[in-house]
Amino acid sequence: MPSATNESFSTQPEQGPTTHIDMQADAQTWLTEFVPRPFLSNGHLQTIMGNYLPRTSTLPAPQASLVEVAPATAHRAASHVLCHCHWQPEHVRRQRLTVILLHGLEGSSNSQYVIGNANKLWRAHCNVIRMNMRNCGVYDGETRGDDAAGAVVRGGKARGMEQFSPTLYHSGLSGDVLAVCQHFIRTNGIESLALVGYSMGGNLVLKLAGEVTRQTLPQLKAVVGVSPAVDLGPSAEALHRLRNRLYERKFLGDLQNRFRRKVELFPEIYSTARLQGVRSLREFDDRITAFYEGFASADDYYHRAAAARVVDNIAIPTLVLHAVDDPFVRILPETCERMRSNPHITYVETRHGGHCAFLAQPRAAVNDDGYWAETTLLGFLLATTQQLPHPDNGSVPHV
Repeated sequence: MPSATNESFSTQPEQGPTTHIDMQADAQTWLTEFVPRPFLSNGHLQTIMGNYLPRTSTLPAPQASLVEVAPATAHRAASHVLCHCHWQPEHVRRQRLTVILLHGLEGSSNSQYVIGNANKLWRAHCNVIRMNMRNCGVYDGETRGDDAAGAVVRGGKARGMEQFSPTLYHSGLSGDVLAVCQHFIRTNGIESLALVGYSMGGNLVLKLAGEVTRQTLPQLKAVVGVSPAVDLGPSAEALHRLRNRLYERKFLGDLQNRFRRKVELFPEIYSTARLQGVRSLREFDDRITAFYEGFASADDYYHRAAAARVVDNIAIPTLVLHAVDDPFVRILPETCERMRSNPHITYVETRHGGHCAFLAQPRAAVNDDGYWAETTLLGFLLATTQQLPHPDNGSVPHV
């Protein structure tokens, strides 16, 4: 591994593209070369297998909390999100690193990469909060939290969380992540906090990192974006290409179904008439997201909601993992350059890995399950926040 002194080098064999990294002094202790599993060097295969391979979980039962992220107004009810929390013992909880995990488009707190990361972080003695975006996740009626009492339930016990927000969800709602941070800092006295987001969630946490300062959120110590959709317009265009139509159909079908549930719950706000003729994600964002969420158009939404606009401002230790063969998330050269030029961002670009997958060969001898991004981001977080082994729990185990 090369010397870690603000230089660019590659974690790939020489024939692969260079991985540019603005190094941290101890990066060689957690950053390893990504080598895809045999027969899984194709980005589409990585993406599909990464999404559907079964995962096992040994997490304890979560504490579910409804958190208010937007207060009620004279014309609109409050918006809440559902968080599934796994807390370390109360006598050490405040001192332990708390990591908020955020899923991607049409995912949830039960997305496989959220569960995978949560297990690794929990075994490393971190508090873990699996956050759902607005309208995402499943409400089971068993929640705790100061804000839960203010939630308005419509139509009895719904299948999902659509009833707890009169709004839609979108890539610009970084304020929701901030509200969740502030809620748990207030209610649990958290001293050290980190954010991890995948895909759309990656855009949200990076956008927030570029909007806050160390003074406004001093507890925030580190941020990670995996396959982050920081350039929304180019990614929407890539998703609509012929070879990616299966992904687009899946996303679009789920978004349309969720919107129909919103129409059933809030017929005074939404109408299915606007879904007529929508055949792409861009058209959905133009006719639905932009129209109902205060943007002039899809292009206006993509510009204003993109973390690419604020990555220059990030002043918190940040890790970005992106694969060149990601089927549909595109990071523009100018955005890459801005991240590489920011001394607070460690930007890792691998030749393979697909979208949110990064499946390497498992190594049972060292208890490595082969989920390279999860192991890498865990090492980054522990090194950056100086989260050391704790005498009461013994050494941090291999993950």
